[in-house]
Amino acid sequence: MKKKKKKERKTKEKTEAPARTGAPNASRPRMPGYGMAVGTKGLLAWAWAEERLRTSHNYYLMTVRPDATAHAMPVWGVWVDNRFYFSTGATSVKARNLAANPSCVICTEDAAEAVVVEGTAAPMQDAARLTAIAPHYARKYRSFTLDPKMGPIFEVVPTVVFGLREKTFKNTTRWIFDAGRRS
Repeated sequence: MKKKKKKERKTKEKTEAPARTGAPNASRPRMPGYGMAVGTKGLLAWAWAEERLRTSHNYYLMTVRPDATAHAMPVWGVWVDNRFYFSTGATSVKARNLAANPSCVICTEDAAEAVVVEGTAAPMQDAARLTAIAPHYARKYRSFTLDPKMGPIFEVVPTVVFGLREKTFKNTTRWIFDAGRRS
């Protein structure tokens, strides 16, 4: 019995997509003129940011039009395994903008405890991944589901995330997900 369970577990581990968890590297953002603290003392915990990314009901999505003007719209979405997922109409301004330029920004709804995600978005093609994230969306938005027949479902891969608390602004934190440095 034990051998069978161990074998099943190994098989399961090989077929599932790897979890994208773990805290990204935390540091201070460059914010000249704001009197930011120096060093790592007082940085916000990644768990603080993740909690807000998971529990925000509404998010703001910023994209860029082909003429380089900004476009912002509220969206519903879910944060799962260090990725943000949302859907939109196939011919919406958001979808057209992201097709031309995948760079985007996602912001949580509470500006007093804001989390800002900079990253790139792409339509999700992985049916197994959709199956894995769909329950998160259904729990959060009850009668709504992520349905690719209604329009593309985008996955936003973060490059950098900022956490800003109004009450402790000087503890503003930047989490970097890749080798690229941003302010």
